[in-house]
Order: sequence, then C-alpha cells, then structure tokens
Amino acid sequence: DASDAQWRNFRGNLPILTVVLGIFTLVANMLRAYFCLQAMGMSIVWLLISLTYLSYLHGAFILFVLAIASVNFLLAKVRVVQVSDIFGRRKYFSLILWTFNLSFLLCNRVYEGYSFSNLGFNNGFSAMGLPVQYMHSTTIVIMARTGNLGLIWTTSGVPSDGISASILIEIGALCSHFGIPAIVLRMISFGYDYHWADRSSRIDQKKHIQHCHICSSGKTCYLLLQERSVQNDKFSFVIYLCYLLYAPLYIAGPVISFNAFASQLDTPQKNYSLREVAWYGLRWGFSLLLMELMTHFFYYNAFAISVRLLVASPYQFPNKSFTPVLNFMWLKFFLIWRYFRFWSLISGIETPENMPRCINNCHNLESFWKNWHASFNKWLVRYMYIPLGGSQRKLLNVWVVFTFVAIWHDLEWKLLSWAWLTCIFFIPELIVKSAANTFQVESTFGEFVFRELSAVAGAVTITCLMVANLVGFVIGPSGINWLMAGFLQKEGLPTLVGIFITFYVGTK
Repeated sequence: DASDAQWRNFRGNLPILTVVLGIFTLVANMLRAYFCLQAMGMSIVWLLISLTYLSYLHGAFILFVLAIASVNFLLAKVRVVQVSDIFGRRKYFSLILWTFNLSFLLCNRVYEGYSFSNLGFNNGFSAMGLPVQYMHSTTIVIMARTGNLGLIWTTSGVPSDGISASILIEIGALCSHFGIPAIVLRMISFGYDYHWADRSSRIDQKKHIQHCHICSSGKTCYLLLQERSVQNDKFSFVIYLCYLLYAPLYIAGPVISFNAFASQLDTPQKNYSLREVAWYGLRWGFSLLLMELMTHFFYYNAFAISVRLLVASPYQFPNKSFTPVLNFMWLKFFLIWRYFRFWSLISGIETPENMPRCINNCHNLESFWKNWHASFNKWLVRYMYIPLGGSQRKLLNVWVVFTFVAIWHDLEWKLLSWAWLTCIFFIPELIVKSAANTFQVESTFGEFVFRELSAVAGAVTITCLMVANLVGFVIGPSGINWLMAGFLQKEGLPTLVGIFITFYVGTK
C-alpha cells in the first residue's frame, strides 16, 4: 500500500538520505573532535553543511528563505534598541513577532507557495537531473499539506518531451513536510528566547534538579535546556541560521527550542550513550520491518482515502477505515520523526521524542495530544499557551491553540472543523477533570465507582477523538451528515454500541 504520499516519498528516498546524513554527521563530529570546536565553530560547520544540503534541495529558492530569516532576526534584535522608540511600547514585541510570522505563513497557504520562476529555476531543475529546455514556465511551491512530503515543482505548461506533471511532482526533491511552517516555528522560538533572555526562568531550577530523575543523576533534561537561557553571544546571526537550517532536523523535525539547540552546540548531549543510540537505531529498524509487513498485507490507508469508504456499511466502517488508519499514521510519523532524531542524537543534539507513547495507550484527549507530535506540543505550551495566560484561561486558550495548529497544517475548512470539534470535545473533559480533582476517594466502593466512570469517560473521549480526526483528515465537514445517518439509525446503533463497549473495556 503506497497510497500515502508522505510515506511513499520518505521510503523511496531513505537510502540516499541515510548516505547523505551519515556523511554529514561523520564530517561534523570529526571536525568537532579534531579542532575542539565550541558553539560558534560548530554552528559554522553545520551552517556550511546545511547550506550545501539546502542548495541541492531548493536551488536558488534558498535566497528567499535566507531573506525572510534575516528580517525575522532584525525584528527580534530590535529590543536591543528601546522598542518604545520604534514600536511604541516594549509589550508589543509579541504582536510584532506573531504578525510577521503569521503573515508569512498565511501567504504561503493562500498562494500555495511563492512564485519564483524568475530566480534560479535552472539550478533547481538541473540538480534534479531535468534538462531546462524541457520546461515552458516554472513555479516553485513549498508544499506543507498533510499527506505530501517534498519540495514540489509544478509547471503551467507541459514539458516538451511529454513528461507528465504528476511525474514532476514525484521527482520533487525531498524536503520538509512542514516546509515553511517549520521555519516559522523556529523563527518564533528564537524571537521569544532572545526576548526572554534577561528574565528569570519560569521554573525553580534548584528544585527541578532535585526532583527530576534525569537532572538528579548528573545529566540535563530537555525542560531545563529549554528554560535555561543561553549567553548573549549565542544569539548571533550565524548560530540563528544554523538553528533554522540544521540539516538533520530540517526535513521533519522534531521541533526544538533555540535555547536547547544552542546550549548543545557547546556541550553535546550526554543523556544517550553510544550504546543507547545504537540500540535506538536498531529498534527503529525493527519498527520499519513492522511497517513493511503492515503495508504489504493490510491496505487500510488505500481504502480510507477511496470513495468506497462512503459506501461502507456501519459494521464494516470501524475495521476498514479510521481505527487502523490512525495506527498506520502513528507508525508512519513514529518512523519519520525517530529517523531524523536518531541522526540528531549522533550529532550531539537531543530533541524531544515526538511519539513517546503508543497511541493505543492514550485514553483521553489530553494524554493523546501530549504524546502525538510531543515536541510541537512543548512548543505550543511554551510560546503560545503560557503567554496567553496558561491554565488561568485554559478554556479559552484551547480554541486559540488548536485554531493555530489547524492553520499551521493547512488553510482548509476540514482542518478548521477538526480543530473546533476537538475543542468542543476537549472542554467537557477539562471541566470533568477539574471537578474530579476536588474530590478525594477514600472508600473501596468509591474507588470502584471512580474507576468505572473513568473507563466510561475514556470510551467517550476516544470515540470523540475518532470523529474529530475522521472529519479533519478523511471525510471533511460535509461528511458529518453521512456519519450521523450511518450510526444513529437502526442499522448503525449496534455497531456504535459495540465500538463504545470495546473502548470501555480497553480503557479499563
């Protein structure tokens, strides 16, 4: 089953990616060891490597990326001069930073990338092995759609040798499935970390070291790396560009804050020994074997994206549609994210684990979103949720955060529907949890009742999660009526009850 474009492109480019990233990390580690390089030296090494890498991926489009990055750097550095002299008051820094980056992101969404036919398309097509004379007119598009992985080259005319546009799309050099959105996250992270550099940490570092099992053992956990500000000389333009373009994480992340990245350029990560990194890579290999078995024998994704889904009967729907597809998606992202994290660990940069917990062990929305793309979750908490007021405005903040997440993925109604449905289902869970925390169960009977109610609540939230993701990524908002008609009628009710009981038992 090669119907998923992200997985098809990643799998097809895996050999060349492994060779390229292997050479990059070997060269960087040898230079670090031989010349005893620190942050500035390593940033120069990785910047040169990354620019070489991106020049092949993007061609001359890299000039546009560097121009946008430079403007963001200047906006962040404006606080050196009194911001009040330029923008009125210093408190408007967040507004300026978010306005610039959201405008950049939205333009990318609205215009499906950026027209760049007049600058360097010759180099880009030549790097891909396509003779330039075959192209009539060219537009470079950075795709960040869910389900697409790569720098997509499109043509308004048909190549003169008859090569179809679909083939050109498949040939597109492997790039970030985030594309521009990933760069936006990094630019915002740099801006805030620099802006907060002279402020005290939001956590008590001494107490944290005492209670954290990683920090108490003499190592440094990611939370401390993220919250502990680096020295001012680390906020240089070279280190900033290295952070944005760092080759092992450029294609697919995981997301890492600027503070955590810059501090590990000085002192490489020590949480994973060489043996543990090797075991990490071996486990990834076994997971890849599992994916090969799944895609060769179970065609869940191909069925889910086909029109046959809409004519499936209710009792066929759970087994042939979203339940197994969600597991396929989990394993796909698990493999992609862990692959690039593996190379980052070898290079001395530890990032958060994106899939720290199996999807089938998450029985409420909060735990699901903490363990699905966990590095993005940490980014959202630090740079959106807490600045918006944190838990004091929790019920309001979830709407802002999930709306941003939907726009970050793509500007489509079905993703906005997914975000708002998730919020509608999320708010009752937050209220119930808050109420449950005020009661302390003391008797055995009380524990029994609490356990049963928790299992029922888990079954409800898993069902809601399925519905929200089904609308957002499979059937769209127009399919809600079909979904309700299928399951709220006589034929579908037994299936709905069966699904609910299965989730109840599984949660319990």
